[in-house]
Amino acid sequence: MLEFHLDWVCIPQFRSFFYSFGLISLTPPDGVKTASRRAIFMTSEKNLLIGEFRRTLDERHRLSLPPNLLEDLADQPCILAKERPGALSLWNANSWQTRLDSGVQLVQSKMQAGRLEGRLPQVQQLGRLLSTRHCEVQLAGRGRLTIPEGFREFLGVEPGGELMTVGAAICVEIWSVSRWIEYVDSHIVDFHSLFQGLAD
Repeated sequence: MLEFHLDWVCIPQFRSFFYSFGLISLTPPDGVKTASRRAIFMTSEKNLLIGEFRRTLDERHRLSLPPNLLEDLADQPCILAKERPGALSLWNANSWQTRLDSGVQLVQSKMQAGRLEGRLPQVQQLGRLLSTRHCEVQLAGRGRLTIPEGFREFLGVEPGGELMTVGAAICVEIWSVSRWIEYVDSHIVDFHSLFQGLAD
């Protein structure tokens, strides 16, 4: 397995994405204690992005994001990513690219060392998903976001339709209303155990 790099695998989307291909290990190296690992996970001093807001997609596939979810997103490049059918996520571009580059470099180094021979189909699959998963976007005035082609179909909301913008602690997520309701119905029962596990 690859070396455990917390500077990028601390973000669940990156950690699970590369771990699902068996390209990283989530086991810390010898000598790395849980306490220090937790300290690295919690280095950000920014507030968690929290809130649930209903929005309408206009005829030009645009929506306005709530002002309290715009920290680190307004007036600078952002990354829009496909999370799951009916859901997109919006990230600060610099933060996203730093973590993504770290992960890609680790995979490339493993390939160059010949440690991925016999796993080319997985590498190809990773490349396909990396090619389609995200794109750079720029918010317009008043936090207005235009959903690009290729992401509109994935989101599954037609112009004039309603969607949900959700603060997902470290990023902003945009959901079709039906997919969001399904997600909440499936996971709300896990809230207390999740909260206690992260707060302990």
